[in-house]
Formats: sequence, C-alpha cells, structure tokens
Amino acid sequence: MPVLAKQDSIRIYGSMEVPGDKSISHRAVILGSISKGTTTIENFLDGEDCMRTVEAFRLMGVSIEKSGNTLQIDGKGKSGLQEPQEPIYFGNSGTTARLMLGLLASLPFSSFVYGDSSLAQRPMDRVIMPLREMGGKFIGRMETSYLPIALDGGNLHGITYNMPINSAQVKSAILLAGLGATGVTKVIENYPTRDHTENMLQAFGANINVMHNEIEVISNGELHGTEVYVPGDISSASFLLTAAAIIPGSCLVINNVGINKTRAGFLEVLEEMGASVTVLNKTVIGGELKGDIQVAYRSLRGITIEGEIIPRLIDEIPIIALLATQAEGKTIIRNAEELKVKETDRIQAVVEVLTTLGAQIQATKDGMVIEGKTQLIGGTVMSYHDHRIAMMAVIASLITEGNVIIDELSSISISYPNFMDDLNNIVHKV
Repeated sequence: MPVLAKQDSIRIYGSMEVPGDKSISHRAVILGSISKGTTTIENFLDGEDCMRTVEAFRLMGVSIEKSGNTLQIDGKGKSGLQEPQEPIYFGNSGTTARLMLGLLASLPFSSFVYGDSSLAQRPMDRVIMPLREMGGKFIGRMETSYLPIALDGGNLHGITYNMPINSAQVKSAILLAGLGATGVTKVIENYPTRDHTENMLQAFGANINVMHNEIEVISNGELHGTEVYVPGDISSASFLLTAAAIIPGSCLVINNVGINKTRAGFLEVLEEMGASVTVLNKTVIGGELKGDIQVAYRSLRGITIEGEIIPRLIDEIPIIALLATQAEGKTIIRNAEELKVKETDRIQAVVEVLTTLGAQIQATKDGMVIEGKTQLIGGTVMSYHDHRIAMMAVIASLITEGNVIIDELSSISISYPNFMDDLNNIVHKV
C-alpha cells in the first residue's frame, strides 16, 4: 500500500500544464470516427478511459494512429463503420459507455458491450430509457439497467426529451443517436450541463441548434473531419490548484486550461471562498475557451454550494470537500445526488476518507456538510479505485500531521497518468 509521507514546511509554486480534457478527448474521437475525411486531435488525453473509446472504434474498422498526444483519424463516415467482430470493452469508462450506447443504437448492425466490475454497477437505464423511446433495441441484465448490454442498432426516430436529471452524458447519448435518427431530436435541460458535445457537433458540421436550455439536432448527411485542439482538463487542474489555495505562501500557474462556462464552476467556488484567483490570456479555440489560471494562498471561508452550479463542478466536489476542511466556518454542498453514481458513491467515499483523516464532515442525502478549519491528522484510507478520490487523498497528504496510507494509486492513470510527477515538480521545501 503506497505511503504518502508527511510533508514538512512546503510551498506550491511554479508554472505548468495539465493533460488534455477528458470529456473533450472522448467526444473528439467519437465525432472524428463517424466523420468523412481526416481528423487530427492535438493534446489528446492519453489516459485509460479515453483509450477505451479509441479501441471501440478500431473494432469498428476505423484507422486511428497515435503519435505522442496527437491522434490522426481516417474517417469514412458513419456508413463506413463495420459491425464489430468481438464484444466492445469499455473498462471503467462511464463516458465511453453512455455516449457509445447512444451512437451504437443508431448504427445498422448488432453489437455487444461490457465493462469492468465497477462499471457494471453504474446505471445505464438513464440512457437506455430515452434511446428506447427513439426505437432503440437493447437486451441486458436487470431490465437493461446495467452492463453488459446487447444492441440491435438502427431505425431510430427523433424525440423531444425533457431531462429528468442533470447529466451531460445522457444529453450527449441522445444527441449522438439523433445524428442517425429520422426527424428532429430535441433535448431540454433543467440546468445547463457541460456543452462540449454541442460545440464539437458544430465544429464537425452537424445541423444543430442551441437555444438556451434546448438543444436540437437534425440528421442531414455526413459530418466532416476537422482539426481539434484539446485544452487542459480543469478537473485535473483543480487538484493542483487546491494545493496552492490551502498551503500558505503558495502560488501556482497552470497554462492552457479549458474554462468553458459549463465547466468552470470550480473557479467560481474558489473565488467565493476567498482564494486569490486570476485568469489570464483567454482565447477561444474550436468553440472552447481556455486560459492561464493563477491561484495563490489566502484565508478561506465556508460557503453553500447548490443549484445550477452543481453540474458545472460535479467532478470537482471531492477536492472542494478537502478545500472546505481548510476554510473557516461551515461549507454545505447540496443537490449533488449525481455523485452517488460515479466510479463509486462519491458522497460516501469522500466522507469516509476525510473523516479518517480527521475532518469534521457529514454526509447528507444529496451532498455533505463540512466544518472548518480543521487540522488533518493522517491515516489509512481507501481510494475505492476512483481516480478523483485517490488524487484527493494525495493532496490531503500535503497538509496532514502524519502519513497517509492508501490502498492504491493506479486508478489515477484513468485521467492523469503523470499526476504524481507533476505534483512533485511543484512541491518545494522551504
């Protein structure tokens, strides 16, 4: 079991970049693979999850060449995809599973998909239900609520779907299915969720209209290959920025980070808690806003996090909980039920890990309550094989009085393969 040794008298400082955005990398591979012509993806996230999406399309006959963090996809269009000759394995990737179910439902052949033991416990009915309304045909265990699932694709029709939950994965699955459906496919959201799919569909030439919280797509022929630059992943950056925000004397700059408004809720929380946050050099590439983020240490205060901001920071809540342990007063997180169906039940996992480390934190039905400011003590914790729980524990070890012992760190490679090396490069003894 890895031992994260107690750190004495350190500061976080430097200038760096983080790997490409996981959500954008997945979507670029999917759309590039169903487009005609060459698609080049720069700064692709070379993590386990995104490579599951690459391998899925290779099984359908798509030529995808990888050189470093650059992918080149030789797209033959949707009609050029071939029926896979073996089951498609999604590993631990929920994004791959839910988005690919939408796409595969629209393709005129049969397929069989499965994942690892963790992914097999994550609900797929939230995707299957609207896809069945569109005419999708599925067979799976527990009324097709969980993987593995067999699909008989094709013959879909457009629907109007009012989203019962705030999920960019469900929205994206429906829109991808709509590319191969007759008529108009419309999704209506309660709150805006990450809009990378909409941005990328426009970049690849899809007939898509976005009107506030309503998105509609009309199937009208082929998409066309393009060049995609993937900005740095703000979810990955959030862990390192939190280290700078909670360790006195720290100042960190992370360059070329995606700051899409549907993803940047973490920065708003940092600012509301009193952290010193500056965003420089804002530019738009391929419909995605990016910039250089500087965070410096400053005393923090507890806040309430709820409502429309939750979908814009759902993946950052574990590290926000750690941040809250170092803020004066109470932090309340509400409306975050979606955390229960991530790689693990992240409400339970966050509370158990931080309680073990000495935090005053309680779980609620839809979030958690954290009392600060608290000196963390160290201890032995589980990662639950969840990359974001593992990274949260690593950052916590920078401020604990004793060692943190964790069962594994290998899950971090799902989203940030070089996390430990990058962290070590910005930790300096003083």
